[in-house]
Amino acid sequence: MITELVVFDLPKGITREELLEKYRQSVPTWSGNPDLLHKAYFFDAGKGEGGGVYLWKTEEAARRWHGEAFLERVRTVYGSEPRIRRLDTMIVVDNAGGQVAEPAPG
Repeated sequence: MITELVVFDLPKGITREELLEKYRQSVPTWSGNPDLLHKAYFFDAGKGEGGGVYLWKTEEAARRWHGEAFLERVRTVYGSEPRIRRLDTMIVVDNAGGQVAEPAPG
């Protein structure tokens, strides 16, 4: 599994409500994605940043879904270049689901 952090600068003056509406518009894209295990949207008002934390089945899936089309969509919607970090996921604690997952190495 891969944890991916996507961070981008937001337009000056965007409100929490405006950002939430933009996020809601993208939910159908991600909710039906067979390669995505979890996604959390975030907002850092103090830094003027938004983005998402993704948990993917594989690094290949993360790269495929966050290719040039995704990057261009972020540039168009938010007016900035996204910064992406991909991290090897070691253990996932899912309290809501009552599970702890330790992915196979590799």
